[in-house]
Amino acid sequence: MQASEVPRAVAAAMSVASSLDLAVDDTIVLHNSNKLTLRVLPCNVLARVAPKAHQVAQFEVEVAQRLAESGCPVAALEPRVAPRVYQRDGFVVTLWTFYEPATPGEVSPAEYATALERLHAGMRKLDLPAPHFTDRVDQAQQLVASRDHTPALADADRELLADTLRYLRRWIGERGGAEQLLHGEPHPGNVLTTKNGLLFIDLETCCRGPVEFDLAHAPEEVSGHYPGANHHLLRECRILVLAMITTWRWDQGDRLPNGRRLGTEWLSQIRTALERKELDIPG
Repeated sequence: MQASEVPRAVAAAMSVASSLDLAVDDTIVLHNSNKLTLRVLPCNVLARVAPKAHQVAQFEVEVAQRLAESGCPVAALEPRVAPRVYQRDGFVVTLWTFYEPATPGEVSPAEYATALERLHAGMRKLDLPAPHFTDRVDQAQQLVASRDHTPALADADRELLADTLRYLRRWIGERGGAEQLLHGEPHPGNVLTTKNGLLFIDLETCCRGPVEFDLAHAPEEVSGHYPGANHHLLRECRILVLAMITTWRWDQGDRLPNGRRLGTEWLSQIRTALERKELDIPG
């Protein structure tokens, strides 16, 4: 979210919380990317705020509610208010349970894999319309194709990303096998370590595809503890995901700190991965 919008977004969250009879004196900004995440005090509620056009919030609320009801390891909506999307001053606001972080410690790959497997098991039972993972790839392809949105991307790098995205999107789509509802981005930044165990957050990225697409976002050690993973397919998914997140870093609207440096490093990693596979991607 643009820095100029943050004060209005904070005010919108505070207004919504106050209107629901929650005690509101202050907020702490926890994260700012495509949406703003706040801790509202003293009611101790987590508020997520996005521009009104960000209508995926309703989808996220529905998925989170249904997964929580089935016992899946996901962050819960705030139980003191109605589970819905609230609108205020051009923003949509959703309210969530705030979890005190557990004692800092490294999450074991086995624990991570077990939590992700439980999440996938619950997601298989949900019959919800959701985007396909190739829709996410398409968004990256559109960015690569647009010099207006990725003006700093060199021609050779643009060609590398375009060819990698196109080829692996087709390859995985043809050989991916069984598909189901996925988290979409279950990387460590979307996993909370709480006294209740690991909980997944940020369900707005849910999509349909093979579980290996989700595993590709997790640390490599996790996949060794996930039963039944197709490791050949997983290798292809890892390169695809790396190409996607590299593309986001070259978007001129990207707000990730050190994003451009990461984008440069990841381009080198893509080249190394393709050379290691001795893969000649057709243009």
